[in-house]
Amino acid sequence: MSYDPQWPQNGQLVDADRFRGQFSGLKDLIDALNVILAAQVDAVNTINHNEPATATVNLVGNTLHFSFDIPRGGVGAPGQDGIPGQQGPPFAQAIIDAVNTLNAGESATVSVNYDGSNVRFTFGIPRGNDGGQGGQGEQGIQGPPGTNAPNSNAVSTLDTPFADPDVEALKQRVNELILALRA
Repeated sequence: MSYDPQWPQNGQLVDADRFRGQFSGLKDLIDALNVILAAQVDAVNTINHNEPATATVNLVGNTLHFSFDIPRGGVGAPGQDGIPGQQGPPFAQAIIDAVNTLNAGESATVSVNYDGSNVRFTFGIPRGNDGGQGGQGEQGIQGPPGTNAPNSNAVSTLDTPFADPDVEALKQRVNELILALRA
């Protein structure tokens, strides 16, 4: 027997069999209901701030599936200025670690590192292109007569590069002296 919401009427005598049938009908309705065992959010989408928020729900099997469209907030008023930060470490000095000669036509380079108190630079500067042949210069005056002084042909130049720029500059000067003594 199916459930009859109109039975019994007020003041009507109740028949036990029919009343039992009403209970069975209610139980059948309750048993036919889907039991929700889980809920799941499938999507949360951000939409423009002037669009209305929406929510959808679907029952798939025994699981509720939700999807939400939530508008982003509008642009707020600017905040207050923060408190000033602490004074940073003092800047000690700038140090040039190296100046390297690059081939003509290469781009100039510079690298900068900060070691906590010093700013350190390394430069790469291209040499210029060779110039054209110059004109004949004027005749110079006669030099003093030569002597049989020994030359430096037996002394090799220093060819090992040094990492310290001051030692490297000293090496270059020594090589210039050795080459100038060769006659």
